[in-house]
Amino acid sequence: MERRMYQSLSTVSEEDMKRILQKGTAEDFRILPLQIGESCTKWQQGQRDCLGLMEHQDALVRANAVLGLSYIARNLGVLDKRIVKPYILRELERNEEYRWKIIDAIRDINLFLGWKLAEKRIVEIEKR
Repeated sequence: MERRMYQSLSTVSEEDMKRILQKGTAEDFRILPLQIGESCTKWQQGQRDCLGLMEHQDALVRANAVLGLSYIARNLGVLDKRIVKPYILRELERNEEYRWKIIDAIRDINLFLGWKLAEKRIVEIEKR
């Protein structure tokens, strides 16, 4: 059984992000959206970076990008719903492996921003 250990996230600068995007390992890419969500101070840039990572081929990177958006919602209290909604809904439908993580992130976004994003769809999914 895999042993999990909590580690705090290091902050990520623009230079760090560029380096990871060019030469990062798979693990770097998996952690990057979480670092962005935790350390960004400009929500629009953080949102844009997380949405960009939602185009990655790795399902965990994409799920963590949704989670990164939830961190932005928690820490900065804002996301642009009309921009992020289609990305989040697409990921909810296509990423079966990490759907549980995406649902948790959506619930956090809804909580922190007062949204009702995908509530009915999540209930349908959980009934299965």
